Amino acid sequence: MIEAELEPVVAKIHEEIDEVLVEVNKSHDDPAYSQTHIQDEMGDLLFAVVNLARHLKVDPEQALRQANSKFERRFRGVEHYVADSGKAIEQHTLSELDGYWDKVKQDEKAN
Repeated sequence: MIEAELEPVVAKIHEEIDEVLVEVNKSHDDPAYSQTHIQDEMGDLLFAVVNLARHLKVDPEQALRQANSKFERRFRGVEHYVADSGKAIEQHTLSELDGYWDKVKQDEKAN
């Protein structure tokens, strides 16, 4: 359950996601549509997420660094499974790679 003081902060994140998607849809309808609009909305979304981090007393930069490290560690695990398969990564389907990703996550939980 979201605390009352966080409700407007989280609502703002949802609002910004919706605005990003509106701009993405406009870009699909008009190939000449500027990426600048999407970038502007993405900036607003990131700002709203940083605001949530502030409310939660989380350092957003540290959280992002930690997420990047986790992603890199997990991707290295996927590469390990790919190497064990004997096939090049390009020869794997997205579903197979997702399966390796899930195995890496399970391996982490087991340790």
